[in-house]
Amino acid sequence: MSSRANIQNQSLHPSNESSVIQPAAMLGMLGGGQLGRFFVIAAHEMGYKVTVLDPDKNSPAGMIADVHLCAAYDDAAALKTMAETCAAISTEFENVPAETLATLATSTIVHPSADAVAIAQHRIKEKTFFKEAGLPIGPFVAVTRESDLPEDGDMYPAVLKVARFGYDGKGQARVANQAEAKAAFQNFKQEVCVLEKMLALDLEVSVVLARDVHGNIAAFPTAENSHLNGILDISIAPARCSEVIKANAQELAKKLAARLNYVGVLGVEFFVVGNQLLINEIAPRPHNSGHYTLDACITNQFEQQVRVITGQALGNPGLHSNAVMVNILGDSWLYSGKQKEPAWDKAFAHGNLKMHLYGKHEPRKSRKMGHFTVIGNDAQAVLNTAKVARSELHIGE
Repeated sequence: MSSRANIQNQSLHPSNESSVIQPAAMLGMLGGGQLGRFFVIAAHEMGYKVTVLDPDKNSPAGMIADVHLCAAYDDAAALKTMAETCAAISTEFENVPAETLATLATSTIVHPSADAVAIAQHRIKEKTFFKEAGLPIGPFVAVTRESDLPEDGDMYPAVLKVARFGYDGKGQARVANQAEAKAAFQNFKQEVCVLEKMLALDLEVSVVLARDVHGNIAAFPTAENSHLNGILDISIAPARCSEVIKANAQELAKKLAARLNYVGVLGVEFFVVGNQLLINEIAPRPHNSGHYTLDACITNQFEQQVRVITGQALGNPGLHSNAVMVNILGDSWLYSGKQKEPAWDKAFAHGNLKMHLYGKHEPRKSRKMGHFTVIGNDAQAVLNTAKVARSELHIGE
């Protein structure tokens, strides 16, 4: 398997050396979940310190950060501290207020930008951006009032999604007709929504990439994804689809990042319908489908995030192993009807399985508690092992 990097523009070293933030500097992370935790780990390995802002005293990233500011994301005193002490700041999830990023950007380096995050935070803005950029998307209707819901016809069946704060299957409802759409809209308390036509999907794939301030792009291999109850279940890298589809996904993701003038790590999700690729959504941060990069790539997505915000050269994103990543939800503790620790020894018995538990203090149904990745040279053997381990941990039961 080739590990050659998929990198646009080969002059990856920043032209202005004074703009590079060197190790030992303090970096800032908005959000203390598992993505922030992996950022802290990557930053520490590279010699940086990290301040995490998160209102949860038990946040996984906050527990291992050099400084944990346990405050709201719009807390003026906490933001002042970050602005004064952090050489550069990033975010681990898109629901941090864009205004927070804009405020911090007046006095320190912030990537991604508030403008880019604001687009990703709102499904209508996101879909409109895709459309105006000439990127391929499926049919959708913006719904600000009940009368915006189309009559029965070609738009149905569809999925009604709240425009803001919906994720992992939350704030979404499948609807077969206008009556069901109206009921769902009322159930969402008439929040602004987007109605997306359901498509006959052949596959879902994603591309995670890093783009620096000079426009250089390093894209990780296209991954194949499957979902369970609206939550990412398994990612397979490289994706088991045609080379044309994989290459097109890479190019569309790069085009999108350039049009957005994006700086940071970006996840781009696609639907594959026949031979057509349609962009589903973007995540202005490292992405769950990119967790395989921790164990199967020369540079992982969190190291890239550190590299981008510090002005260091982008790392090589090439694969050195086939990989299958499986999410571990709180359901694995609760499958028997009572809380019980999963059979970790069975998972660890697989010598090519890499375990990542996030340090969350309480397992709950549908809560992401960790993931594991199986790596190896034989793609089918890797997938078989991942399926066995998934069953042993009662995932999906």
